[in-house]
This record gives sequence, C-alpha cells and structure tokens, in this order.
Amino acid sequence: MIKAAFMLPHPPIIVPEIGRGEEKKVQKTVEAYHAAARQIADLKPETIILMSPHQILYSDYFHISPGQSASGDFAQFRAPQVQMQVRYDTEFVKQLCKLADAADFPAGTQGERNWRLDHGTMVPLYFVNQYLKEYRLVRIGLSGLPLKMHYQLGQYIQKVDELLNRTTVLIASGDLSHRLKEDGPYGYQKEGPEYDSRIMEVMGTADFGKLFQFPENLCEKAGECGHRSFTIMAGALDKRKVEAEPLSYEGVFGVGYGICSYIVCGNDEGRNFKEQFEAQERAKIAKLRAQEDTYVQLARTTIETYVRTGKIIAVPDNLPKEMYSQKAGVFVSIKENGSLRGCIGTICAVRTCVAEEIIENAISAACRDPRFQPIRQEELDELVISVDVLGDTEEIDSPDKLDVSRYGVIVTKGHKRGLLLPNLDGVDTVEDQIAIAKRKAGIGDNEEIALERFEVIRHY
Repeated sequence: MIKAAFMLPHPPIIVPEIGRGEEKKVQKTVEAYHAAARQIADLKPETIILMSPHQILYSDYFHISPGQSASGDFAQFRAPQVQMQVRYDTEFVKQLCKLADAADFPAGTQGERNWRLDHGTMVPLYFVNQYLKEYRLVRIGLSGLPLKMHYQLGQYIQKVDELLNRTTVLIASGDLSHRLKEDGPYGYQKEGPEYDSRIMEVMGTADFGKLFQFPENLCEKAGECGHRSFTIMAGALDKRKVEAEPLSYEGVFGVGYGICSYIVCGNDEGRNFKEQFEAQERAKIAKLRAQEDTYVQLARTTIETYVRTGKIIAVPDNLPKEMYSQKAGVFVSIKENGSLRGCIGTICAVRTCVAEEIIENAISAACRDPRFQPIRQEELDELVISVDVLGDTEEIDSPDKLDVSRYGVIVTKGHKRGLLLPNLDGVDTVEDQIAIAKRKAGIGDNEEIALERFEVIRHY
C-alpha cells in the first residue's frame, strides 16, 4: 500500500557538487530534504513513484518511462561525476498502462524521446539514495491536460498499488514560483509570492481539493512547475487520511522551494476531492446554462449535436431576427474547469448570417482547434461557452488607443495576422495584449506591426 508521499523541489544547486557552497544559502531546504529522505528510507518502500515536470511532457498524454532501467548524471550542471542508475518497476508500469488502456485514459509508455533521467528525478533521488539502496522506480511525466485528469491518474496509481500490494512511496517533484525576485533568474511577478503563499497553505494542511481552485493565469504568471505533480499525488491519496507536515519553505534564489510530507494513517471517504470538485462544477454549470442567451444556446446545441452524432445542425427557425439579418465575425470560446478548451473565430463574416457563423465556428472551436484534442462526449456537461460578435475593425496608429477591457486587437506584419479578444482573464495590460497577439501570429517581439482595434458584444 501507499505508505507516504512527499512534495519535494528539484533545484540542482542543493546538490553539493553543483552548489559548491551556494547550497548553504538554502540550508533549511537541504536539512528538510535529508529529513524527508530519512523518512522514506525508514518506510523501506519496494517502489517509489516519482512525478517530474522535466520528464517527457505531452499536451494530451501522460508519459510513463518504459524499459528495465535508466541512468543519468548532472553534466549539464557542471557535475558529470555525479551519476545514478535506477531500476524500473516493470510490473507496476505494465499494470498502470493496462488500467489506462481499459479506461481509454491517455497514459502509457509511447513517445519515449529521451531515456536519460531528468534533474526533476535525479535531485530527489540524490538525497534518497544516501539512505536507501534497494527500491524500484516508476517515473511519470505531466501533461497539458486538465488538473482533474492528473488527479485521475493518481487514482489509477492507487488502484495498481492495491492490486500489486506493494509498499510504496510517492514523490511529487516540483518547484513553486520561479518569479519571486527581480534579481532572480526569471524576474518578479506579484503572482509569484501569492502563489507560493497559497500553495504552501494548501499543501501544508493537505487540503488537496483547493488545488483545483488555482486560476490558470495565476499559475502561469507565477511560473510554477509543480502544481500538476502535486495534483497527481493528491489523486493517489484519494480517500486516504494523512498526517501532513510542512518541513520547509525558502525562496532565496527567486524560486520557491517547498517540502511537505504526508504519512498515510487510514481511510477517509470525505477526502474524495475530485468527486467534490466535479459536483461543484456541475452545479455551477447548470446555473450558467439556465442563464445562457440564444447565441450561446445555439453554440452549445451545435457542439453537443456534432460531438454526439457528427451532424451539423440546420439554422433553427426561432432565433431573434438579427441573427438572420446581421453579418459579422464571430468567435466561440470554450472553457473546461476554468481552462481554455477551444477558441476559433472569424475576423470578418464569411457566412450569410451570424447564426451560420456561430454554427461553423462552434464546431471548429470544439473539434478543430489545433491546440487541443477534439471535445469528447463525456466533457459536454462540463463546458462553459461564450460567443463574441465582432464589430467593425478600425486602424489605429498607437497602442495608446487600446484598452484591454474594451477593445480587441489585431496585429499585422505582411501576411501574418493575429487577433486577441478584449477582456480576457490574465491579460491585464495593452503590452500583454499585443505581445500575445504577436505570438499567435508568429510575429517577433521586436518586429514593427500595423494595429487595428475592434469592440465585441460578448454573449454568455
């Protein structure tokens, strides 16, 4: 059974051969690391399951390291003499992949691009190996999939552990914010300290349900790298009673390092955090659906029909008159669990009316956005949809004539053109708005551009 879990950072500088004295500046972290490693050794785990943000990462798939063994060193950190080799728990990997396949869950051993150990794996094991020699490893990467799917992977880990009756310890490898100080390697964002304060409160008390409540833009601006690791760990501890102990927190180098331990001490049916989150989301979305206007209802009906049957609906007969007579560009945006799930639109009208524009772009947002996999039937009840009807575009000669809450922006350089809607979560300044639109268009940061602005009517 899973005996314990540990939230551990992975700064290479705390390895003495790399830090060369600098590690003494984060001595609390080093001492807490040794304490955690001794706890792990005392538990004598047969298997250590480690989630690393620096393992192979895919947007839509969880990579589980295959094979019998792997090795690595710290050559990229000027310490090639520090080497390690691990043996994998092949039976655990086999059963985890089998369970994922049976559930049509996107996890497995495909897509191995680099078999060598990453530093998100090696830093924790550097300390563990000083106290424990005999164990097998299961190494798992993260993904760009929703947090609840990371939690679900953790639940599968728990099931396999019970099936095999292993003595198991989990390690959730991950640093906190990388943007705590102006003179740090990634600069400062106010969201950095905010994230670290919140995550240490959540993890220090094992209140794992709150992992789902972190806004996407907060995590992004904070530059964290461990949130998904922590969520997989939380899923593996689903319905388990744990004794949580925060061991240390430091942000000396502008990056947050937090260490916490979780000793499993029984069962607790009330710690079913994914079920609670899904129930809350269903209630919230049911309330939103009851308030949706005709534009959004049309988009939702279009998406649900197309995903379930593959058929494109005809324009209904009972819409407001302007939906038949007006021609305009339309964007359909889809969110799931607070994260973008698809957004496709047209700058100018390409259909005979707004209703047709909504139908076409709703299907594209749901199934043709190249950033995401097509929406599946089981997701339909979890979608939040909005429809933006664009006004006429207007050329402007200066960013001073933009307002992120009122105007969308179009940037143009030659044949490259990028658009960003107004009033988006996490886009707080005109500079951010233009920069994001440039990236969408593939325009360099320092390239000159032509600017246009437009207003929208947003329908919920």
